Amino acid sequence: MSDAILRRTSRRRQQEPASPGRSSQQQPARPQGWAGKTPQEILARYQPGTAPPLKVLEILIQLFNTQHTALEKTVSHKTRQERAQFLQRFFRDLKQKAGFKTVPDPRNLGQKHIHAMVQVWQQAHLAPATIQTYLSFLRGLAMWMGKHGFVRKPGHYGLSLEEYQRHESAQRDKSWTAQGIDAEAVIAEVCKFDLRVGASLRLMSALGLRRKESVQFRPFQHVMPFSETGLPENQQQADRYAWVKGKGGRVRWIPLDSPVHLAALEFAQGVVDGRDAHMGDPRRDLKRNLRRLDYVLEKFGITLRKRGATGHGLRHGVLNDAYEDITGVPSPVRGGGPVSPELDRAARLAVSQLAGHARARAAGAYIGTIIKPSGRPVGSPESKRGDDDGAAVPV
Repeated sequence: MSDAILRRTSRRRQQEPASPGRSSQQQPARPQGWAGKTPQEILARYQPGTAPPLKVLEILIQLFNTQHTALEKTVSHKTRQERAQFLQRFFRDLKQKAGFKTVPDPRNLGQKHIHAMVQVWQQAHLAPATIQTYLSFLRGLAMWMGKHGFVRKPGHYGLSLEEYQRHESAQRDKSWTAQGIDAEAVIAEVCKFDLRVGASLRLMSALGLRRKESVQFRPFQHVMPFSETGLPENQQQADRYAWVKGKGGRVRWIPLDSPVHLAALEFAQGVVDGRDAHMGDPRRDLKRNLRRLDYVLEKFGITLRKRGATGHGLRHGVLNDAYEDITGVPSPVRGGGPVSPELDRAARLAVSQLAGHARARAAGAYIGTIIKPSGRPVGSPESKRGDDDGAAVPV
């Protein structure tokens, strides 16, 4: 292998600002025998053709699986697990499903192997988005070995644009309001059936929390005065803030600056059993509490099939309303506009921060894009490549 491995970080974009929950120092301990050795020196012990391919793969995973493929940060444990499981299965399937006589050393992976596996996935009728994710995992593996650009775009492997292109911006308003659902009335009925779930929904409706965030929220412990947030003084919007830990451990502070926020918080505090309690039922673990929330929503008819909305629609409503509060016009997905590019970008950044994302582009997944007279979406990757890394945004 070449020195490209050592230079790999220069090819990844810097993430700013750094997230308190995603420190790059959070690395698993290396085996004792690797102390003081570079990745090249470690891998040099395992020469292609002599070392078992799956053993080499395991070493590559140990060395690099914590890394994001585009940003200078670590990835979540969920992503690490899914990526490792996929790569291990991929190399086994090359022999078991794609018909290769032997499993190749990862460093000898060729285009023929990827083409063959894409055909296997297509024959298995996997969703195009799933295949796109698999190619992304393989792209990460190639980058670990210094082979930038080795994994081509999906079209190179026979996938049409219509199949693999993802809409990173909302195509419709997914809020409860847009579906004609009276959120206050539904939540009131839910509270009569399950008070904890009802309180969680009120937090989602007021603060724009994800379902998992609402279940894990501690209405006493997670509320702090502005002086304890660590935010710059010129950014103060409220006396108290809610502390929320979101996807991948990202932490955000939500200002409790409206009667709706304070009412939802006070209601939640009246539901929990103690000052250190979270919103979930203490008799259930997180997984079962999430299942309970989903069950209650389905019981009251809040599903895509019945009403065109899910619990996540409460979050969409909060973020679309936030955009309108800043710009004075409805969000693009609600048919609003036009606004100046400067105001639009400021509003998108504020929406992204409220949602727990670091990039302004993430707001598009909730509020849509504004189409300029030229036909190009404002904030699209063609308009400003420096805005973000161009990757699909998890919401």
